[in-house]
Parts: sequence; C-alpha cells; structure tokens
Amino acid sequence: MLGKAIIYQVLPRLWNTSGKRALKAGGSLAENGSGHFSSIDDKVLGYLHDTLHVTHVWYTGIIRHAGGENDWVKGEAGSPYAIEDYFDVNPYLADNESSRLDEFKLLIKRTHEAGMKVVIDFIPNHLARSCSSFFGKEDDVNVHWKPENDFYYYPGEKLRLPIETDYEEYPAKASGNAFTPSPAETDWYDTVRLNYCDFHTATWDKMLEVLRFWRGLGVDAFRCDMVELVPRQAISYLIAELKKDYPDTQFIAEVYDKSSYRYYAKEAGFDALYDKCGLYDTLFSIVRYNNADAAPYSDARGITEAWQFLGNLQPYMLNFLENHDELRMASDFFAGSAKGSFATLYVSLLLNTSPFMLYFGQEAGERGMEQEGFSGLNGRTTIFDWWCPKSVRDIDSYVHTGKGLSREEKAVLKKYCQLLEYSQEDIIRRGGTYDLQYCNAGSEGFDTARHYAFLRVLDGHIHLIVANFSSTDADVYVNIPEEAFAWAGIPDGRPQKINVKVGAHDGAIVKYI
Repeated sequence: MLGKAIIYQVLPRLWNTSGKRALKAGGSLAENGSGHFSSIDDKVLGYLHDTLHVTHVWYTGIIRHAGGENDWVKGEAGSPYAIEDYFDVNPYLADNESSRLDEFKLLIKRTHEAGMKVVIDFIPNHLARSCSSFFGKEDDVNVHWKPENDFYYYPGEKLRLPIETDYEEYPAKASGNAFTPSPAETDWYDTVRLNYCDFHTATWDKMLEVLRFWRGLGVDAFRCDMVELVPRQAISYLIAELKKDYPDTQFIAEVYDKSSYRYYAKEAGFDALYDKCGLYDTLFSIVRYNNADAAPYSDARGITEAWQFLGNLQPYMLNFLENHDELRMASDFFAGSAKGSFATLYVSLLLNTSPFMLYFGQEAGERGMEQEGFSGLNGRTTIFDWWCPKSVRDIDSYVHTGKGLSREEKAVLKKYCQLLEYSQEDIIRRGGTYDLQYCNAGSEGFDTARHYAFLRVLDGHIHLIVANFSSTDADVYVNIPEEAFAWAGIPDGRPQKINVKVGAHDGAIVKYI
C-alpha cells in the first residue's frame, strides 16, 4: 500500500517551455517543439513537492516509442504506449540526443533530491509494430501461436490497417487489443500483442529484464498498463521476482474489473489499483446527474455503495479525478469549469487513506478544450501530438517568474494547495472514516442525492467534511449520531446536529473535536 501518497502524472513531452506560444494543430516537432527532461528542473520539482505536497512523479512517455517517422502511428508524435525500444528513452526529450539516458538519470536524481519518488510506465501487453529485435527475432512466423513465440501471427495474410499507409507487415501480427489481421480504427492498430501464455516462457524473462533495467537506473515504481490483458501468473511472477532484488519497488495497476481487485491487491503484489470503475465513475455520474436536466445518473448515495463494495481493499485503491485517458474535469464534456469539480475533489482526496493522483495542469483548471491535432477537441489532453496545454505554460511561467497564472487559475491552484496540504494531516493520512449519509436523509437542508457528509477520525479528534454537488449554495444540518462517537472512541459523546454552509459545487471542513 502506498498510504496517502500524492502522485503527479506529467508528460515531459508536453511540458513544453520552448517558447512556441502559437501552436499549430497537428504541427510537427519542428513547428511546435517538445518539452525536455531539463524542462522539469529544480524549480518545477520544488513546486511539486513544496507547493502540491507531491510524493511521486509519474513521468509518462519516457520509454522510446514509435514516432512520426512511421506513417502508421497515431498523431504526429505517436503514442507513448506503442513502445519501440524498451531499453531506450525518447531522443526528442533530451537536449543532446546522444546523452539521452544520462539526461534521464539526471532527472531521476533531481526528483530524488527534491524528496520524491519516480514512477514510469510498464506496458506488458503490447509493443509498437516497429519494436526492436529484442522481441520476436526467433519466432516461428509460420504458425498462429506457439509457446516459444513472442507474438501472434496470421500466416499467409497481410496486415490491413484502417488508415492509408505504406507500411507492410507479412505475415500480419495480432494488435494490442485485437486478434485479427485487420484491426479497426478504434483498435490499438499501432501496436502488436505479446504472447505470455499462462505458464513460464521466455517472454516472461524478457519483460523481467526490462523491469530490472529501469529499476537499476533508479526508477522507484511502475504504473502497469492494462494488467488484466496479461495472464495473472505472469504479472505475479514479474512483481515477485523484481521485489526479490528490489523489495521497496512499488507497483500500480491499471485495472477495470472490480471483481479482480482482491487478486491484484492481495495475491499479485500490487501496492495500488486504479479505482476507476468504483469511486471515479461514481463521482463522474454524480456530476452528470447534477449538471443534466434529466438523466438517470448516480447520486451522492452512490459514494457509500462504492466504498462498501471495497471493504478492506480500500487502502489499496488509487483515487483520481483525471489522467491521460479521462476527461478533464473542467472541460465542457464534464463539470464545465474547475470550480464545478471542487466537490469531487473533497471526496476523492479526503474520503480515505488511499493515495491520490493529479494530472498535470489539473491544479490550475486545465480544460482540455484545445484542437491539438489527432486528439481533436474532446475534453482531454492529447498524448499523440506535439503540444503544450495552456495551463502548463502558465504554471511553468508562475514557477519561474511568479507570474503567468490568470486570476481564475490562481484561485483553482489556491484551492488545490489548501486541500493537498490538509490531506497530509495525520487525521487524513491515518484516520478512520465514518459515513454519515445513512443518518441524514431527513436532516434540514440536506439532500442525500446532492450532498455527501462523512467524518475523519483519529485519536479522539473528529473532522466533519461535507461536499455539495448541487449548483446552488447549501445551508445544511448534519446529524452526528451517538454511535459515531462510540466508534470514534468517545464513549460520552452525544448526538449532535451541526450547521454547515457550503458553496455550490464545493465542500467544507469542520474541525469539530
């Protein structure tokens, strides 16, 4: 378990401080530029650690992926999840391409010296179509499958991609998420799927070598992509073997099937699991419920159902409101503004002792409403294009000059800083949680569909937290029952009714005892 870690996900490619302010949609590297390892300098790292209380930096898009020199990649830059060489970093991230690995090691060193751990992606399921000969060089391409092969093949069939390309592949290989020689446009057609089998093969050992390589460079943790697409035996083996040599290595799993949570947390050895299909989806639905005229979405009572489903797995969950796959909270496709998402922040960050993840620019209200190119205007930040989100340019300017943030961005950052600092208090890091939803259905001003209240408790101290998902200000009375005091270890406590005023789409904290 990671405890109350604060993980900051950033794509160094998009921390673009090259000075190219007028970016071109679908622009090339020469036109739009790229962020470098050196862009994440001591001042940026100091900002992350000292201002946002970040404990882990997840550097996304480090390992060398297929780029624009291939006409089958997605976007001009290509996807960081189409790995081309598992023992190299992207040349475009270096000031001097020939010293790129050394420059990445310096970034690791700077991050450690700033008091934070380094996380990178581990993509075990698939590689780029142009992957290095470390994989597949001894494969028998005349069969669809055999245990000794690294890939799946379609003998006698050419690859048929859903885009115009000069690329030829014969025989065709299965794509990352599609067993077919003709992947669809919505498939991961820029990747090929690895063959693990459900028993030990050479592919397992190759991937263990990959993990050992990056751990040996100083990487502390791995965010493991789509682990449910890899046989459980294989992922468990890789974690166990690496932890024999590096017992303090941390593993974060991208998982979506809630029925598999217990296995990955208790048996496979993961330290944290995405709670995407639990708390995140619940909060997303609540925001939609309160922003829609009429929609059958979840209301605030769904938060209770989400944590009750988890039981003792809760400390293993990784809570978040944004990442590279999801909508920006402030986008027109979600909450509409950063302020419209504050209530979700109170819950996701403060409900429990689980780690919390920030996506770069989130703390300044990044909206993801730019037309970047391949990614399009979709409320997300592109991972396929040469770009730099406006909020990131503004944050970088603020970090280095004290200027650059708009009044609105400063207000959002102030809110995040306050809550992130509060999240590091012992009562949030180590305390228990008592859900008050069940005893407030009839409370004055309290709407259990749009308001959510809970206690955080530690050593006889009680903090009351109320989130208001409504678009109107709330003046509510929150019942704290006698059994809550008994549970908190305050046997002489008596039922209380606390008046709390909460702004629209906001939250409030009452340090009660």
